[in-house]
Amino acid sequence: MTSLQDLPYAAHLRPWDTELERDGDYAEVHIDGAEFDEAEASSSRFSECAFTSVTFTGGDFGHVRLDDVWISKSRWIGGGWAEADLMDTSILDGVLAGVQAYGSQWRRVIVRDCKIDSLNLRGARLQDVEFRDCDLSEVDFGQATLAGVTFPGSSIRRARFTKATIKKLDLRGARTLDVAEGWESLRGAIIDSNQLMESAAALAHTLGITVKDR
Repeated sequence: MTSLQDLPYAAHLRPWDTELERDGDYAEVHIDGAEFDEAEASSSRFSECAFTSVTFTGGDFGHVRLDDVWISKSRWIGGGWAEADLMDTSILDGVLAGVQAYGSQWRRVIVRDCKIDSLNLRGARLQDVEFRDCDLSEVDFGQATLAGVTFPGSSIRRARFTKATIKKLDLRGARTLDVAEGWESLRGAIIDSNQLMESAAALAHTLGITVKDR
């Protein structure tokens, strides 16, 4: 979806301008232009909801469930998404910085035009996830399972894939591919010929190959 009005549930959205709560059950709510500091929404469920121009600083979204949620022009700074469950969710034109999303599950998620810095996805499960035209810096995919994950038009810098499980990872189309750790875990991933040439030195080092010119 390219705009809020395109959502199939747009006509049913109602504004929400109060604090969030633990174990909350939110359906068809629209949170717009709000700023939350240390919000406590762990174990809550958001279904057919929209977040627009919202800023979250810190807070706890552990074990939260996002089901058919649309997030646009929003900032998530720090805070915890540990073991969160995201399904059929779009995160557009926003910021994810220092978010602790270890052990989370992402299914059929689109992340587009986002700046993503130090996102902790250790042990997460990502299935059919697209990072499109994003700037990813120091994202940790260590011990994560990646199935059907793509990065078209995105820049990947200092990514970590240590002990990741790769079922279907297509890195073709990424503008930059810089892997800080875990090349040995990328068996089965797909890269293009230019990425291969740019990564040749790192791959040789991982394999213990010494490259010397006479």
